[in-house]
Amino acid sequence: MTEMASIKKERVRKSILAAGSSSDLPMKMELIDTLQRTGVAYHFGKEIQDLLHGIHADDQGSSDDLRTTAARFYLLRTHGYHVSPDVFMKFRDDRGNFVSNDADSLLALYNASYLRTRGEEVLDDAIIFTNNRLQCMLEHLEPQLAEEVRCALKTPIFRRVKRVETRRYIPVYEKKATRDEDILELAKLDFNILQTIYCKELKTLRIWWKDLKSQTDLQFARDRIVEMHFWVLGVVYEPQHSYSRVILTKLNIFISLFDDFYDNYSSTEESNTFTAAMERWDEQAAEQLPAHLKALYINILNTTNDFEEELKRQKNKNAELVKELVIDVAKCYHAEVKWRDEHYVPTSVEEHLQISVGSSACMHIISLVFISMGNVTTKEVLEWALTYPKIVRCVCIIGRIGNDMVSHE
Repeated sequence: MTEMASIKKERVRKSILAAGSSSDLPMKMELIDTLQRTGVAYHFGKEIQDLLHGIHADDQGSSDDLRTTAARFYLLRTHGYHVSPDVFMKFRDDRGNFVSNDADSLLALYNASYLRTRGEEVLDDAIIFTNNRLQCMLEHLEPQLAEEVRCALKTPIFRRVKRVETRRYIPVYEKKATRDEDILELAKLDFNILQTIYCKELKTLRIWWKDLKSQTDLQFARDRIVEMHFWVLGVVYEPQHSYSRVILTKLNIFISLFDDFYDNYSSTEESNTFTAAMERWDEQAAEQLPAHLKALYINILNTTNDFEEELKRQKNKNAELVKELVIDVAKCYHAEVKWRDEHYVPTSVEEHLQISVGSSACMHIISLVFISMGNVTTKEVLEWALTYPKIVRCVCIIGRIGNDMVSHE
C-alpha cells in the first residue's frame, strides 16, 4: 500500500508542476482545493506554495466572476496572503445585495466570507446574504451540490476538522465526473495508511492508560483516551508527528485528570498538598501525598520528564517549558478550588475570567502543541504566549465559556 501510494504521489506531483505552467486560474485553484479536501496537500507543500504565489500575483483575480474571485480569496487568505475584501464590491448592486443566482458562486462566497476580520463589513453582509439565498435555493439544487450546501450551512469549510472532512469528502470527490483518478487513489491509500498509524498510536495509549489505572485510584477520572487523541488529530494529523500525538494525548489526559481531581474529587487539604507537590516537582514530594495520589504524581513527573528529555535529544530549544506549563495548569485549577472552599462568587464576568481563563488550559495546550512539533517557533514567542496576549486570551475565553455552558446544561 505504501509503495503504491508513493507511485501515485509522484504522478500527482507531475500534475501539479504541469498546472504551474498553465494560465488557467480556476483550474489551479480547483486543484489546490481538491488536494486540501482529499487530505493529501501535506505531501506537496512546496508545489502548492509555488502555485499560490502565482495565483497571488495574477491580476485576473480582480476581474473574474464571483466564483473565481471567492475561491481565490479563500485560498490565499487560508495560506496567509493579504487579500482585500474590496474585490467583492463590484458584485454588489445599489442596495448592497450580491448580484448572483449561481449556487456554486454563492457557496464559494459563503465559505470565503468566514475568513473575515473585524471591520470587513462586505464580508459580514456576504455571510447573511449567502446564508439566506442558499437556504432558499437548497431544495432546487442537484443532490450532490445540495449536500455540499447543507454541510457548509452547518459548518463552513474553514471550521471543519481536516481529517473528518477528508473522510467525508473522498466519496463525494469519487462521484465527480471531473475527478482526477491519481488524486482519488492517492487520497484513499493515504487515508488508510494514516488510519493504520493512528490505530497503533491508540493501542500504545490504551496500554499506557490501563497501566496508569492499575497503579492508581482513578475512580474520579473520565476515560478520555480516544477523545483526547481525536482532539490532537484535529491539530497535528501528519504521519511525521506520531510521537507528538502520543505525548500530547498523554499531557491532555493529565490536564483532564487535573480538571476532574480539583473540580469534583479533592478535599481542601488534598488540593493544597497536591499543588505544593507539583510546584516542588520532586519524587520525594510524593511522600507527603495520600496513597491514592502518589502513583499518579510519579507518573505525571516521569511522563513529562521523559518528554522533556526526548525533546532535548531532538535539539528542541523549548523543552524546559513543558514542565512549567504542566505545573501552571495545576496552579490554575487550584486557584478555583480556593474560591470553592471560601464559597466565593465572583461579582463580574471579568473577575471570573481572571482565574478561569487560565483553567481553560487553552494557552497551555496551544503552547504544548507548538513545542512538540520541534523548533517551529522561538522561546521568546512561547514566553509571550504565557502572558496571555489578546489573541490567546480570546481563545481561552471561548474555551472557558463553552466549557461552562456544557457543565451548566
